[in-house]
Amino acid sequence: MATSASATLSKAVKQQYMDLPQGDKVQAMYIWIDGTGEGLRCKTRTLDSEPKSVEELPEWNFDGSSTYQAEGSNSDMYLIPSAMFRDPFRKDPNKLVLCEVLKYNGKPAETNLRITCKKVMDMVEDQHPWFGMEQEYTILGTDGHPFGWPSNGFPGPQGPYYCGVGADKAYGRDIVEAHYRACLYAGVKICGTNAEVMPAQWEFQVGPCEGIDMGDHLWLARFLLHRVCEDFGVVASFDPKPIPGNWNGAGCHTNFSTKEMRDDGGLKAIEDSIEKLGKRHRYHIRAYDPKGGLDNARRLTGHHETSNINEFSAGVANRGASIRIPRSVGQEKKGYFEDRRPSANCDPYGVTEALIRTCLLSEEGDEPTEY
Repeated sequence: MATSASATLSKAVKQQYMDLPQGDKVQAMYIWIDGTGEGLRCKTRTLDSEPKSVEELPEWNFDGSSTYQAEGSNSDMYLIPSAMFRDPFRKDPNKLVLCEVLKYNGKPAETNLRITCKKVMDMVEDQHPWFGMEQEYTILGTDGHPFGWPSNGFPGPQGPYYCGVGADKAYGRDIVEAHYRACLYAGVKICGTNAEVMPAQWEFQVGPCEGIDMGDHLWLARFLLHRVCEDFGVVASFDPKPIPGNWNGAGCHTNFSTKEMRDDGGLKAIEDSIEKLGKRHRYHIRAYDPKGGLDNARRLTGHHETSNINEFSAGVANRGASIRIPRSVGQEKKGYFEDRRPSANCDPYGVTEALIRTCLLSEEGDEPTEY
């Protein structure tokens, strides 16, 4: 099992230094999405006192030519603090700071999808849109081989691993437990976790979150997962189809509702939204992975609990449909629906914005409307 060299360093020795008092100073780790739309970057600065709100945090900058975000000749990019969390690695009073990225001219970077998402969310805040996202991921060794799989073969076929327990069924639970507790400490709205269908594949759920909080909390949860895996010397992959063949892919099923859908008789609003989504399938597929649908094409085959990428479908309790209405929602005539199309490596800002644009702003066609 290939693990990183860093993981072999003595954690006990490190802890001697982490136990040292830090005086009145506070460490703030600034986190941002790089030019791939998938990767996260971070760096730390010292503050003179503990910030009580995100507004108290200073803006900062970085070299965008080293993050696929700028040319070397004009590489300054700006970090705009957007959401603040407690730091589970350095502990209180230290902070994790999720940032938006602006270019040298003050315009948003290409992968800063938060800025338009926030604008769209503000337009519909009176409808109280709630989201819950189910983030699947796969634990890999540093050589890219799934954690716990035989080095020159495959584990037994899928069946015993989903929500499994036991050393021969659950691969890497320590990481899951560490990540869950780190999320709770940080203030991330994590609401559950489970082992998935493919061995070494897991899922955590974040939500319910209202509006822009969905993207903020899911990105921070992903950062925490990468950081926890770094400590264990392994890699968390959000690739939507990490292992080709007869193995489940990885998605990020997105549950969505408005106040109208949650109130009595809300099923009508749910059905209206699904009808709108059916007329805009291509736009959503483009928004649901960072490569405009190419990543999802490997996953959405119509097999392994997925729908076909070229067809829109909806059904009650149907895990082979684009949109699933939970059975309890069909019975109670109110609640939420699940969009099963987003890939594991989707940008939650892009996904939640697309749902608002189609379902609540009633946009049509293959392009988003400018507001």
